[in-house]
Amino acid sequence: MKKVLPVLTVFILIIIIVSIFLSMSSQKKMVTIQEGNHEHKPLDITLNHYQDTQCGMTIETLVHSVQAVAPDGKTWFFDDVGCFALWYKNIKFQKKATIWVYTNDTNRYIDGRKAWYNKIDKTPMGYGFGAYEKEGINMIPFDEMLLKMYRGENLTNPLIRKKLLSE
Repeated sequence: MKKVLPVLTVFILIIIIVSIFLSMSSQKKMVTIQEGNHEHKPLDITLNHYQDTQCGMTIETLVHSVQAVAPDGKTWFFDDVGCFALWYKNIKFQKKATIWVYTNDTNRYIDGRKAWYNKIDKTPMGYGFGAYEKEGINMIPFDEMLLKMYRGENLTNPLIRKKLLSE
């Protein structure tokens, strides 16, 4: 009996571990990068199934989402313009990337370089940059939005937040 108990315990542990791995493999896998987008168009995404490449958050709404397509057709997904900007800073194909932002005013994806950005929108990660197709008061172009993100001039900075929200 003393010899059987350790063998039985090890056997039961192995069964439990195998069961855990099998159950994990049958769960839905989150998508952070999708290959094969050779047309460089915005892809239809399934909400709560795609994940932000930069911060890892689940994309729960199209509003404020961004898609970046590399020249080879790989597409990255983001839940917030600010997350995209942080990722964009470190890629080697910046000038060749196709960028799609979901606009707050027309509710569709447009070229991110042609969009206008509000600095005080309520966004998933709190950076505040909401994309718009039509220019409005106090909106900034793409390059200025990137510069403000790189300088930390966004709503996650308490000093900037106080200044922007009191204007």
